[in-house]
Amino acid sequence: MAVQIKIKTGSEMKWAEDGVMSPIKTSQIKAERGTEGSNALYGKVAWRLIPFLFLCYAIAIVDRFNISFAKLQFLHDLGMNDADFGFAAGIFSVGYVALEVPSNLLLSRIGTRRTLLRIMVLWGFVTSLLMFARGRYTFYGLRFLLGAAEGGFFPGILFYLTLWFPARLRGRITSLFVMAVPLSGVIAGPVSGLIMDGMQGIGGLHGWQWLFCVEGFPAILLGIIAFFYLPDRPGAARWLSPGEKAKIAADLDADRRAASGGAKDFRAALREPVVLLLAFIYFTYFCLLNTSLLWAPTLLKRAGVASATGIGWLSGLISIVAAIGMVAVGYSSDHRRERRWHVALCGFVASACFLALPLASHTAAGTVALIAIAVIGIYGILGLYWTIPSALLTDAAAASGIALISAVGSFGGAICPAFVGWMAVTTGSPYLAISAIALLNIAGMIALLVGVKRPIAR
Repeated sequence: MAVQIKIKTGSEMKWAEDGVMSPIKTSQIKAERGTEGSNALYGKVAWRLIPFLFLCYAIAIVDRFNISFAKLQFLHDLGMNDADFGFAAGIFSVGYVALEVPSNLLLSRIGTRRTLLRIMVLWGFVTSLLMFARGRYTFYGLRFLLGAAEGGFFPGILFYLTLWFPARLRGRITSLFVMAVPLSGVIAGPVSGLIMDGMQGIGGLHGWQWLFCVEGFPAILLGIIAFFYLPDRPGAARWLSPGEKAKIAADLDADRRAASGGAKDFRAALREPVVLLLAFIYFTYFCLLNTSLLWAPTLLKRAGVASATGIGWLSGLISIVAAIGMVAVGYSSDHRRERRWHVALCGFVASACFLALPLASHTAAGTVALIAIAVIGIYGILGLYWTIPSALLTDAAAASGIALISAVGSFGGAICPAFVGWMAVTTGSPYLAISAIALLNIAGMIALLVGVKRPIAR
């Protein structure tokens, strides 16, 4: 809901916790603005929200992609091959896409707290249930349910951030939030390897079963905490003063007026060519992202890294490098107030590294180096990309439009893993499929430079 600050003689309006505007003295607003300052205010908001949202997203990434580590053991136990693994990885996205748009529309009605409680408790429970899979079909079914449970989480958080931060700050704020993707690997890689090697056989269970069991519980706990910790909107934040709430409302209202040329509702977003183009670009990018997350442990094993623990530690090292590079890209983009070329150059570099992977297939050091450089570009895109649709869509279209782009783009998460798995079985190697995905992403980056010309950094 757009909130305008109406100035009257000797007074200004505040955004109360019940959503009703009421007058306060202008002098109070000016004093608080002078004391806090814009940067101090949004720094305060960021410190209250981003660390917790970061942790939630890190757990989401762990539970979504721990299948890549479990694969090192469960293929034999469940009678599966690489093609079956690819299908199991991809069917997650089918459930995710099916629930993504409805979940985000529901979020705009019931708020973030209730949405995260529902999503996180369900996905944590289903993650733990994966330990009871007895064959490929039960594994497929549980992966579908996991995607359905998590559907709407990421676009919902992106929409939530638009309620708190003006467009000029969203590049760095989004970068800090999605830095959870690479940093989740810093902990998840080593921990997953240690669980699988260290708990193998305990209680008559395989290491991969313990992996799913242990890594499902943090999501349940965080979902419950989110319900009590997060305010749905700035007006409900007791840790903000009336003047601070008014300042945020005024900044967001200025953004809405500046973005008056964008799509105004869900149907308008569907009819706007740039929205569909952004969905295609995100599709090509998501294929690249999923390939790196799902197949990196397999590529390391093919390059000669034998143990799950060793693969986990190398994955953690790669994640640290990626996180540092991702922050640097985000700050560079905000400093230059430019998005398109930063995103495109990151995509070109990542694709080039993927194309070069077959040349390093027999050396662990070369494979690690190429994957590390590639993921810097991949996560650099993740930190910036969503500032583009956030700048083009406003009000009701922000929730539905962002979810639409994410849903269409995320369809790559259903197709890509199955394609790579099928090609790996057919050709005996995943490299040809990985090269094809790199070329597809290059096409997406060219489409971004050619098709998206509206200024998007403010």
